[in-house]
Order: sequence, then structure tokens, then C-alpha cells
Amino acid sequence: MSNPLLSSAELPPFQSITAKHVAPAIDKILADNRVALQELLAKSGSSHDFISAYESITDRLNKAWSPVSHLHSVADSEALREVYLPTQAKLSAYYTELGQNQTLYKKVKGLVDDASFDSLSQAEKKLLENSVRDFHLSGVDLDGDKKQRYGEIVQRLSELGTHFGNNVLDATQAWEKHISDASQLVGLPDSALAAARQAAEQKDQEGYLFNLEYPSFFPVITYCDNRAFRQEIYQAYITRASDLFVEGDKWDNQGIMNEILDLRLELANLLGFESYAHYSLATKMADKPEEVSAFLNELAERSVSVAREEFQSLSDFARDAYQVEELAPWDVAYYSEKLRQQEYDLSQEALRPYFPLNDVLAGLFEIVSRLYGIEVKPEEEKVEAWHPDVKVFGIYEGGQKIARFYLDLYARANKKGGAWMGECRVRRRLSDNSIQLPVAYMVCNFNGPVGDQPALLTHNEVTTLFHEFGHGLHHMLTQVDCAGVSGINGVPWDAVELPSQFLENWCWHPEAINLFAKHYQTGEALPQPMLEKLLAAKNFQSGMQMVRQLEFALFDFVLHSTWKQPGVSVQGVLDEVRQKVSVLPIADFNRFQCGFSHIFAGGYAAGYYSYKWAEVLSADAFSRFEEEGIFNTQTGADFKQYILEKGGSETPQVLFEAFRGRAPDVSALLRHSGLA
Repeated sequence: MSNPLLSSAELPPFQSITAKHVAPAIDKILADNRVALQELLAKSGSSHDFISAYESITDRLNKAWSPVSHLHSVADSEALREVYLPTQAKLSAYYTELGQNQTLYKKVKGLVDDASFDSLSQAEKKLLENSVRDFHLSGVDLDGDKKQRYGEIVQRLSELGTHFGNNVLDATQAWEKHISDASQLVGLPDSALAAARQAAEQKDQEGYLFNLEYPSFFPVITYCDNRAFRQEIYQAYITRASDLFVEGDKWDNQGIMNEILDLRLELANLLGFESYAHYSLATKMADKPEEVSAFLNELAERSVSVAREEFQSLSDFARDAYQVEELAPWDVAYYSEKLRQQEYDLSQEALRPYFPLNDVLAGLFEIVSRLYGIEVKPEEEKVEAWHPDVKVFGIYEGGQKIARFYLDLYARANKKGGAWMGECRVRRRLSDNSIQLPVAYMVCNFNGPVGDQPALLTHNEVTTLFHEFGHGLHHMLTQVDCAGVSGINGVPWDAVELPSQFLENWCWHPEAINLFAKHYQTGEALPQPMLEKLLAAKNFQSGMQMVRQLEFALFDFVLHSTWKQPGVSVQGVLDEVRQKVSVLPIADFNRFQCGFSHIFAGGYAAGYYSYKWAEVLSADAFSRFEEEGIFNTQTGADFKQYILEKGGSETPQVLFEAFRGRAPDVSALLRHSGLA
């Protein structure tokens, strides 16, 4: 039987892929690629021909590894883990080899310096310029010993990031709480009780089963009257993958964090950077660490006093209404929800019946259709996916299919928590002049249907879905034909959240909400009083939410700016940042950092600030829609043209100013957050 990872099919044959296929496929492609690269470098030809041929080599590898990497996140197994790390090490070595290939570097540099450079498309120019920059960041200028050390560091960092993520997943799945007495669960909404009952039934147990996956954890910490249970699940959640985890320390990530930070600094120093933060910014919108620090500190100055007032109000409420003299960490979400209900007479759970998943999806697809003139339809032919719950859709423009995406929305065992968009296929022009259509993975972790009841979302989950679809549109609506700057590729990390945060705005406008908020049993639209309360509550505790994100961003950036300086430690940096911006009580056993996968197992190292940086761009971009109409077709067409279609072919600053007519302004973010 042929290896499915070597298939030339438009989409990966997921049903046929097993762990045994991984190493042989990748080994063959790496060997083929090395030969093909030698042959390409020996040829003469135009810049355009070289770019096209080199992309073909790279794309074959990407199309084989993408489904493997994706399965590692959504359908993990011991068999896959056994082959994943060794194969990842081979890939790391291969990409280091490419980045340090002097012949390849001289070829690309020669194309940039050649007189024909000006005749290339903007995308081709940007691709070549980025490539020259990336060669330097890959150690092409290093001597022999340092080149070797660079490769060792990159490979080890890849291994450590995978170990970190595996530990978080394994610790998350190691803890369960079985409760047979429903009286211990007073306050939990019916949806959470039904999900816990279904989880118990799936393991042949009576009663209710809870775990640390977010759809199970969140209702307990927010609604359960049983304070002891709230404390128990909170402690388990906040100590995951640490030395204090209640199920043991075998998944402890603390040593891994220190080694990651050591190696990141060594890598940055090898390349001539003062810190990993300096190295990180070489590929971002922000120019230097001082600019990022000033940005975050300015937001902190605008937010901390508001956050303190909000927390004081919460504390006063808990004391006066519930005789709680001092809030513990496991009390904050619970009493915040009580306060929200008192002030606005509305809870996320009360909204859930009005957000059945299928109606939300239909509304989302209608919104992007009005904005961008596209149509989203389920794929008619059967497409192989990795789980029966996964749905596949096509995006059409003018009757022509321009993209596809997989939608995997429910939490389950062996699936990484959180929500994300990933690249399955990238748009590029093929050798026969046809276009390879972009394909995206979009993943969330919601509660699925329970019994005869469809999946029902909270408004927060609706916003998460819109966020990830915004990322997906950035990838799928691109009109760039060069893979390296097509879709999300080549987009600086501190601008990549712009389209995702931007689309969230349609979750907060009546004209858009009324397209999808329908009661799952009656079809009744969200009643006007509930809609008004939802909108009024938008900025409830917005100061506390702002400083929470600033805590994460400052911790990340300060850590990567100061690591190895005298007295600096992971916990020490976190404590100092919290002293500056946090307003919430912190438990002695808090080990949040051990589960901070964004910066230790993802792409946000020295870049978590990107969420707030891009939020300035997204809020300001949306302010044009506020001025011209949230469904103004010309405004939507302009956003599509200047932001979504251009991918990484131009700098974000140029694209934003082309859309907005001026430089970005922070005032829209402060206004949207209620902090102006």
C-alpha cells in the first residue's frame, strides 16, 4: 500500500494516516528535497522560475507534515508521540541546514541585488527580502562551530516545546473528579450538569464526572456554590504540569522552562542580539524592546486604577451580600458572575439557549458573505477527517471555489485545549499555472451536543468562534500566489491577530447578533431586553480583563528581555509583574507559568504583547465600519483588499494605512474597552 502522506490529493487522506507512515514519508521527502535543491541551484533561469521551483520543493514537505502535526494536536496517541519527536528533530535539522546553506543564500541575495528585482511582483520582492533576513537569523553568517551549536539549540528547543505541550495535555487529562451526590453541585447550570453526566456515562459511571478541560472547569469555577469543590478544581487547574500538581510531579515543566529560556538567550547571543526579546522583534512590527515596553506600560497606566476600583467593588459586593470577608482566587469568577447578574440581570448561561451552534455558524457565514461577497457551503463530496464530529466547508466567490476549511469544535480526550487556526494547504501558483487552493484547520473546545440537545454556546464562545474564523479568512481569502507571503505566511506576529480580533466586533452589534441569536427550541430571536443587557455588560470588569492580559504580556516580555541577569527567575519575574499590574488574589500554590503553552510550546515567545498590539489595529480598523456602517459593502471590500487578500506581501503598517487612510490610533481600543 502506498504511503498516504506522499499522496498528491488536494486534501490529506486522514482516515488512512497512521503513525507508521510518518518517518518513511518524511525521510523520503527530505532525501528528494536535498537532491532537487542541488539540481535547482545548478540551473540558471529567471527569478520567477527559481521562486516557483523552490516553493514546490518546500510545499511538498509542508503538505506531508501538516496533517501529522495537526493530528498530534487533535488526536494524540502514544504511537504518534513515539515517531513525532524523532521526526521533528529531522525536520529541525533540515531547516537549519537550509538556513545555513551558503550557496542558497548567495543565490537569493543575488536575486535581490539583480537589476531584474524591480520587475518582480510585490509579493516576490517581499518574499526574497524576507528570505535574506531569515538567512541571517538562521545563522548563515556564523562560523563552523557556532553554526553547529545553532543547529543543536534549534533542535533541542523544538523537542522541549513539544515536551512542554505534552506535559500540559497529560496533566490536564490525569485529573478527574467523580461526584455522585448532586447536592454538591448546586448552582451549576443544567448544561454543565448534563455534560458531566454524559462524561460519567461514557466511562460507565453513575453521577457526574468533571475534568480540567475548559468546558468542564469553567462552569464549576463560575457557578458552583460548593466552595470546597471550586477550590479543589482551581488548585488542580492552576498547578497543572508543576511540582505541586495534585496528581504528582512527573509532568513538571519548571526544568523545561529554564532550559528553554537558557537556550533562547544563547541562540539570540549567537546571532548578535542582546536578548531573546531583541531577536524576536527582528521579524515583527515593533522595532525595539523599549517600544513594546512603553506600549504595555501605557496601557497599564490607563487600566490599573480602573481594575483596582473594579476589584474593590467586587470585594465589597461579596462582603455585603454574601459575608465573604476576603476573596480567594477560586472565588473571583464565582462572585464576579453573581455581581454581573445583579448589575445586568444576565448570565452567560441564560444566553446559551439562544446560541445553538448551527445557527451561530449560519449567522457567521451570512456576516462574512455580506462583508466580502463570499459564500460558505458544506462540502458536497465526502472528505476524510480525523473524527466524525469534524465538518468540512468550501468558500466560494463568484461561483468558484477559492478555499476550504475543516471545523473541529468539540472538546474530547487526546485533543489539546484552547482554540486555534492552522494551515493545511497554502495558496500558491503551480507549475502548470493553476492555483493551489488554501485550506485551513479551525479548532475550538466547546461542549458538544448532549442527548437530543444541540451544542449550545455562551456568548464568550461565540466570540471565540468568530476570532478563529477571522484567522481563517486571513489565510483563505488571500490573493497572493507566493507561498512564503500568502495568507498568514510572512505576516509579522504582532499583526497576525488583526483579522481575528477584528471579526469579534460583529458579536457586539444588534444588526449582526440578530442574524444568529435564535432559541434552539422555539426559534425565537434573542429578546430585546436580553440583548440590551448583553451589550450593556460588554465592558463589565474590562479593567480587570485588560490587566490580566497585560500581566501575561509583561511577564513574557520582561522574562525574555532580562533572562540571566542577576537575580532573575521565572517566578521572580512573574511576582514583580503581578506586583505592578495584578489586582487579584494569588494563591501560594499558583503555577500558572507551567501551563503557559503560548510562550513555551507555541509561537508567542517574547510576542504575547501581540494580542494587545494587534487589538489597537483591529479596534481602529473597525472604527471605520462604525463610521460607515457595519455592513457597508465598500468598507468590507476595502478591508478584504488591503488586509485579507494581501497576506504578508506588504508590511502591516502600509496595509493598515491604505485601509484606514492614516496611522493606527490607540483611542478606539480604549473606547471599545470602556477605558477612554
